[in-house]
Amino acid sequence: MTPQIKQRIEQIRRGEVPDGYKKTKAGVIPSEWELHPLSKHLTESRIPGTNGAVAKKLTVKLWNKGVFEKREVHEGSESTTYYKRKAGQLIYSKLDFLNCAFGIIPDHLNGYESTQDLPCFDINDVDPYYLLTYATQRNFYTHFGMIADGGRKARRVGPEDMLSFPLIYPSLPEQEKIAEILSAQDKLIALKERLIEEKKRQKKALMQQLLTGKKRLPGFSSEWVDVKLGDVFAERVETNCQDLELLSVTGTNGVVPRSTIETKDNSSEDKSKYLKICKGDIGYNTMRMWQGVSALSEYEGIVSPAYTILIPSPEISAKYFSYLFKMHAVIFLFYRFSQGIVDDTRSLKYYEFAKLHLNIPSDKKEQEAIADILTIADKEIEILQKDLDQEKQKKKALMQLLLMGIVRV
Repeated sequence: MTPQIKQRIEQIRRGEVPDGYKKTKAGVIPSEWELHPLSKHLTESRIPGTNGAVAKKLTVKLWNKGVFEKREVHEGSESTTYYKRKAGQLIYSKLDFLNCAFGIIPDHLNGYESTQDLPCFDINDVDPYYLLTYATQRNFYTHFGMIADGGRKARRVGPEDMLSFPLIYPSLPEQEKIAEILSAQDKLIALKERLIEEKKRQKKALMQQLLTGKKRLPGFSSEWVDVKLGDVFAERVETNCQDLELLSVTGTNGVVPRSTIETKDNSSEDKSKYLKICKGDIGYNTMRMWQGVSALSEYEGIVSPAYTILIPSPEISAKYFSYLFKMHAVIFLFYRFSQGIVDDTRSLKYYEFAKLHLNIPSDKKEQEAIADILTIADKEIEILQKDLDQEKQKKKALMQLLLMGIVRV
């Protein structure tokens, strides 16, 4: 970032108007940029279509994830009116305006239909991608969505509200340059997202091969054995350790300090019945073990009584079992033996967990070697995810600088 841009940002933060800029109700923008209601550039489209029983329907995904064909298990109602939509139109969800449900209809969905819950607009004299990027800024869809909602219980933002919201924009050539820069960043993000998904797929396949013995690692030939989980895991029931850090067991991030995933003040909680968890223990959510909510702890602390804490035997690799407990077939086993009539009440308490049997390598060193390979795969995914997060932050910064004219192109 150049010194001139830094100075400009500081001036705007102080409430000053830099040379070549003007102050508007939507913020400080370049002098030659325009500010008009979206109605100047959007015209609502209501081309009569068919009905819910025969219409080829489309839907717009949350968080700017695009527009897709809507696949339904059941036919829609014949009494519901649908409208034809055209490629290149802007579409959004009335109900999910605050969840950034915006998109531009792609060519292959030309002629598809939606109800008025998904209004569409013809775009006039403004770059479609520039417009979409502008609408998907958090300070646009959150701020104006809340104003339009007016505190109503059903958060629906209608077309009349949408058309009244302001649009800040430069000349069409500058819009196109801004759109080109942000589009290139989007493509980079999409490429990294696909790479992460592929790495996750590869890891899943590797787990299936290594954790079932379909693929053996070089140097290991000992037989696999059937073990009863109660023989290799004891239950930790120690309480009254309130001086230890408060932790939480998650399905994706492992065992983490609760302060990293929630902001509420828990200092007044009665922690006398909270369970101690030690480094090397495996904790699982008693009512969500069948959903994969279990993890190996790298911390010593306390967790809610909603969890069950497992102490691994020295004869096994706890890390190996932490991966084994994530396998689909094992999760299904946990589901079958969880107690409860409906899913929301199903629980797998230790005495039921302890009865279950799994097939594992008899050699602890093989268990450790398998766990090491899967840990390397996890580390690779973690590095890629951090890189992706940085690219998303870069795009966010670019949007703030380009769409307010702080950086000119």
